[in-house]
Amino acid sequence: MDTILIVCGAGASSTFLASRMRAIAASRSLPITVEAVSQYDLPSRLAGASALLVGPHLAPVFDSLVATAAVARVPAALLASNAFGPSGAETAIDLASGLIQSGLPTTQPQPEGHPHG
Repeated sequence: MDTILIVCGAGASSTFLASRMRAIAASRSLPITVEAVSQYDLPSRLAGASALLVGPHLAPVFDSLVATAAVARVPAALLASNAFGPSGAETAIDLASGLIQSGLPTTQPQPEGHPHG
């Protein structure tokens, strides 16, 4: 089973997104678990993670979070600005699945309307 971590400042907004992503994963029968984590707890939570999704409001520290994730060999992506909106969970699941499958080290969000990767 793959573990997707979603990091935001304190972990509040990522908790809601993680919950919606878990529901989507269950409906798609995907063998994943999704966990929310604050940026301060991230280093201790990376062991065993398969992908890291970073909240868009953390873009200024994205490179630092990527470096932390790279030590644990966890690929990371910055979520699009609409990640916490109605369709954000679907997009986030697809983004994380792509990271897990491709093993890409990091990605930036694609412009709206363009496919990832």
